[in-house]
Amino acid sequence: MAKPRLFVTRELPGNALKRLEEYYDVNLWEKYQAPPYEVLLEEARKSDALVTLLTDRVDCNLISSSPRLRIISQYAVGYDNIDIECATKHGVYVTNTPGVLTEATAELTWALILAAARRIVEADRFVRSGEWYRTGTGWHPMMLLGTELYGKTLGVIGMGRIGRAVARRAQGFGMKVIYYDKRRLPPEEEKKLNAQYVPLERLIEEADVITIHTPLTPETEGLINRERLARVKKGAILVNTARGKIVDLDALAEALREGRLRAAGLDVFPQEPLPPDHPITKLDNVVLAPHIGSATWETRTRMADLVAENLIAFYEGRVPPTLVNKDVVNVRPPGFG
Repeated sequence: MAKPRLFVTRELPGNALKRLEEYYDVNLWEKYQAPPYEVLLEEARKSDALVTLLTDRVDCNLISSSPRLRIISQYAVGYDNIDIECATKHGVYVTNTPGVLTEATAELTWALILAAARRIVEADRFVRSGEWYRTGTGWHPMMLLGTELYGKTLGVIGMGRIGRAVARRAQGFGMKVIYYDKRRLPPEEEKKLNAQYVPLERLIEEADVITIHTPLTPETEGLINRERLARVKKGAILVNTARGKIVDLDALAEALREGRLRAAGLDVFPQEPLPPDHPITKLDNVVLAPHIGSATWETRTRMADLVAENLIAFYEGRVPPTLVNKDVVNVRPPGFG
């Protein structure tokens, strides 16, 4: 029997694709840029399985136009680029890669917090540009003053795996932790994290550092809008490593420019890549990263391995370990039989 055809939309680290060649006829899109929608549509129509990224639009048109398609293995935790309801209706399994990127994303969050608080990017530019040399002053009491984190309040929006990992690290900085989530943590978990549950509006007003770790949903899109930014604590720092559309980027740029926020650190944006002419790129008090939350060799390789595990499990007729749309098993059993 011929192997099922698998289309992979980008090169992956490690040996996951080599493992998959034992089970699938692997077809790799080798360009650095994402395949255009028309190419993805054409490939999906003749494929039994897909490996996709967040930048790949997997809408109902693509799913319903691909009668052979049985599984979409997403190389990401989030899956807002995939029409899950449509996939379930058509018996298409959707998997993701949760858990394996928690620590890397939490570390990147703290890198942005520290860089924003201590003006690291500004300081680096100050040295490299020669401006420090031109001042003729090696040290000055007023040079590049930032803010300390010790004794300050960290506000975590979204206490899932990543939010909890970020909160856990706050103890090392001697910070108070408050959080908001749709579901409150059990008391023993709050005690372990030394975290206090508060309503969102109180968090916005009290936190010295606000960090976002909630998924993008219709309820969270635009959650941090102009009105909420107007109520942040004077001198607060905002960090977003979740999804770009959760924050109104134009309103954030305005708040930073006017000094209502001390600084911000962003790894995600409403449009990616971020256009270089966006007003936020002209501000010194914002640290910008190109969606690298999970960008370590260790994490990206583990993500690829989990993609492979999901696809191999499905091939063998088993429910994939990180199945997103669990109701799909009632529509069609796993496997290509």
